[in-house]
Order: sequence, then C-alpha cells, then structure tokens
Amino acid sequence: MFVRLAAVTSSKSETARTAELDVLILRDPRESLKKCSLTPVRGLPGIEVREWRIDRRFEVGRRLLLHPDGAELVPGDRELGLGLMLIDCAWRRVPQLLGAVDGELVTRRLPPLATAYPRVSKVFQDPGAGLASIEALYAACAILGDVRGELLAAYRWRDAFLDANPDLPRG
Repeated sequence: MFVRLAAVTSSKSETARTAELDVLILRDPRESLKKCSLTPVRGLPGIEVREWRIDRRFEVGRRLLLHPDGAELVPGDRELGLGLMLIDCAWRRVPQLLGAVDGELVTRRLPPLATAYPRVSKVFQDPGAGLASIEALYAACAILGDVRGELLAAYRWRDAFLDANPDLPRG
C-alpha cells in the first residue's frame, strides 16, 4: 500500500520536536491490514485511522493533504496550524477515496525520497517516486517538526529507509 506522493529533505535544525501533529489517515479496507505499513501506528497519540466506505462521507475540516500535485511540504507549513491527512490505498483508488472527503484540503507533496519498501505489483506499475505509507507519514511529520521515532519502530525497512534518506532525522 502506498500513499500517492513524491517525498522530502529537511535539516535537523528545522525538525525540533514540538507538539504532536493531528494526523488523520483515510484507509481503504480492501487493503490487507496484515501487509499495511501503518497498522502498527493505530492507537498512537494524535493519529486517527478511519475506514473508507463507499456510502459514507468524511468531514475532515482543514488539513494538509499529502498529494503529488501539491506544492512542496516545508517546515513553515506547520505555522498554518493544520492537521495532516494521508490517503492509504492503492494509487488507482485515490480519486474515489478523496471524492468522499468534505473539508478544506491544502495539498502538499514531499520532496524526492527513496523508498526502502520492496514494491511489487502484479496489476500495474508502481510510480518511481512512491513511498510506503509509513515512510510518507514519517517524512511529513519530520518535515513539520514532529519527529516521532515510534512511527518507524515496527517498520521492517526502517534502517534502510533512513540510510537511503540521510537528511531525515532519526527519531
């Protein structure tokens, strides 16, 4: 499962820990929880996971939405005072899930990062700059000054991801 985005760099001085971000993840229940990189973060403070349903609308308020068509996410975006939103689903389903969202979404993309997740799709070709959902969440939080080591604690490819992206702080 991948969040539909590009990726990020940030200096350690820009990522001093502040109050935790309010994170909302809208996830497609068709995706396997067993394989989902975000499963271990369920229940962490400040992170809410909502299951998408075709017959339901989701009021999300004003949020930064990680999306490849947005402006690049920068530390100054934290000053907007918005929560963060990720869509966790197969790339081809992002428009359908976003179609169920009500609220003001400010789109932001991550600067280029390398994924460590061994992607293999039998259905379609994965985009070259795509990240595993947990990688995107960690990178976005780090850029916004909320470096949470617990996000990657259970991620099998944690060290490979951080080694491949040395500008990201290790939480």
